[in-house]
Amino acid sequence: MKGKFYPRIAWTGIKKNKQMYLPYLLTCMGMIMMYYIVAFLNASSLLDNIRGGATVQTMLGLGGWVISIFALIFLFYTNSFLIRRRKKEFGLYNILGMGKWNLARVLLWESLMTFGISMAGGLLGGIVFSKFAELGMMNLLKQEVTFNLEAEPKVIGHTAARFAVIFFLLLLNTLRQIQLSNPIELLRSENAGEKPPKANWVLALAGVVILAAAYYIAVSIEDPVAALLWFFIAVILVIIATYLLFIAGSVAICRILQKNKTYYYKTNHFVSVSSMVYRMKRNGAGLASICILCTMVLVMISATACMYIGSEDSFRKRYPRHISLQATVEGLEILNSDKTAEVKEICETAAQEKGQEPVNVQDYSMAGFTVYLNGDQFFTDLTMSDFQYGMFTDVWQVFLVPLSDYNRLAEADETLETGEALLYTTKSDYDYETVTLPVGETLQIKKTVPEFWDNSIDTMQVIPTMYLVVPDLETCVEPMLPLQYESGNSMVKLYWFYGYDLDCTDEVQEQVWEQIEEELQDVELNVSCESAARKRGEYYGLFGGLFFLGILLGIVFVFAAVLIMYYKQVSEGYEDQGRFEIMQKVGMTKKEIKKSINSQILTVFFLPLLAAGVHLAFAFPMISKMMPLLGLTDMKLLAMVTVGCYLTFAVCYVWVYRITSRAYYRIVSGPAR
Repeated sequence: MKGKFYPRIAWTGIKKNKQMYLPYLLTCMGMIMMYYIVAFLNASSLLDNIRGGATVQTMLGLGGWVISIFALIFLFYTNSFLIRRRKKEFGLYNILGMGKWNLARVLLWESLMTFGISMAGGLLGGIVFSKFAELGMMNLLKQEVTFNLEAEPKVIGHTAARFAVIFFLLLLNTLRQIQLSNPIELLRSENAGEKPPKANWVLALAGVVILAAAYYIAVSIEDPVAALLWFFIAVILVIIATYLLFIAGSVAICRILQKNKTYYYKTNHFVSVSSMVYRMKRNGAGLASICILCTMVLVMISATACMYIGSEDSFRKRYPRHISLQATVEGLEILNSDKTAEVKEICETAAQEKGQEPVNVQDYSMAGFTVYLNGDQFFTDLTMSDFQYGMFTDVWQVFLVPLSDYNRLAEADETLETGEALLYTTKSDYDYETVTLPVGETLQIKKTVPEFWDNSIDTMQVIPTMYLVVPDLETCVEPMLPLQYESGNSMVKLYWFYGYDLDCTDEVQEQVWEQIEEELQDVELNVSCESAARKRGEYYGLFGGLFFLGILLGIVFVFAAVLIMYYKQVSEGYEDQGRFEIMQKVGMTKKEIKKSINSQILTVFFLPLLAAGVHLAFAFPMISKMMPLLGLTDMKLLAMVTVGCYLTFAVCYVWVYRITSRAYYRIVSGPAR
């Protein structure tokens, strides 16, 4: 009997506090399930055997660590609500004769039961949904897979070990709090509350200034590379400002509302505002956390969804032809020599032997170099320090293209005089009418062309690219060939590009590529050949993996936001229960209670959603600048996906609001005595 005493007390405590424990257990199960799914996919043999699988597994490995760290932080946060609610019960046990050691044994059994229930439910859900997740992943990667439900023992053991450590740390934290408290403090802990904080106008103003600075950074930066560099700084500023505004700013707003007698001295507003002021410091931190989580979910889902939806377009930019060849030559005379003619013949023959005829042929030459742009002048004295934070956005990649190749490929009929050039830039704009080459020759920009043929080198770079179409390539490039960087490497590289499309299956395209690769080994030319069909799996693995990981992490963060909302409402409901009971005794009706509850909830509950929408709106310009660095240029698609994600999330948010407000109302609107 004695051996069953502590387990019985522990189980009774869990059952009597099921309104607090059930969401906590469901969250633990959800965290365990998500981690198991990620770990299962990371160890999946199917991903080992498909192209792009290694890329996906790398991202899933990182995602597993993100979920683990977030689970540790968030479960500590939610566990604090449980402990706050249970301290009165523990204090009563302590007064009735149970020492700290006895309480520790009860808490140990509660932790074991919680861990066991959470692991059972989480692993069961993980095993069931892992196969659906695998099917979804294969679909994103455009692969076929059969359905067979299976569990991975190693993944189960790894998941159990990782979360056992997390639950052990939670137990130690609970024991620490009980050990440091005396029975009277435990009994009064539920009513301890917080003193009404003073309106800290300095911190509120600091939050406004920091948020304004973050917004200014987001909307003022035009250069994509600068946007990439400043994005994380802006994110940190927004997080700091959000917490300052929700904690200090919300207190200031409540003080303003209290001074407004017309608003404050109404039944529904009086109770709600006075309650919010009483605990606004903790309330503000919770609301700020919800706002940050909502913003993270919206940015992550909208960006990864847009990247995946537009992956085919960006894929074609990276691999502009089904078969693409790039040669780096050592002299201008090689660009139109027998060596390039031999390579063309090999490529054409390989396609014809498979019954295919090359179409959309791409054949052109160019010279490329990397320089530092100051005004309209190029400088070549670059060192690695130039690529540091201060100068990175002024480093450009420049390509000189002969006019004859441009007219042929663009089907244009442009003409240029000596000293003139056509201009096309990517990732950044060039606002000058002239450009001075490193050798001192100045070219007059006759025209900025609206489009240019795709170049895989530009797609792989984060720095902006400038294409200059010149009358004669040899005349412009010859004086620059002797130039060297400080490292001693030649500044100018000469390129020859050749490629074509094939109207056939990926399998046939790969066969053509394999034959070309084999025959190119006997050619005396530094040339590489790429097959779009062969690289497609890796490319979709990257974008599909990001999208899938974004969905999983989005679900985890949504769970977190929902649970914060729920515990916020329930814990405050228990705190307010006594106050509303007194108000009912002095004549406050249930209808008035409901109005007061709605006033309180509507005043603060939708602030995180609105603030997240504002954050997202100001972040959009910066995100739209960074997307081209990842090969996505369809900003209309990005805008549509972002708005769609926000509206969908808002509907879910309203649904959660209705559930949590009802839970709060049921707690505080008990019958008056």
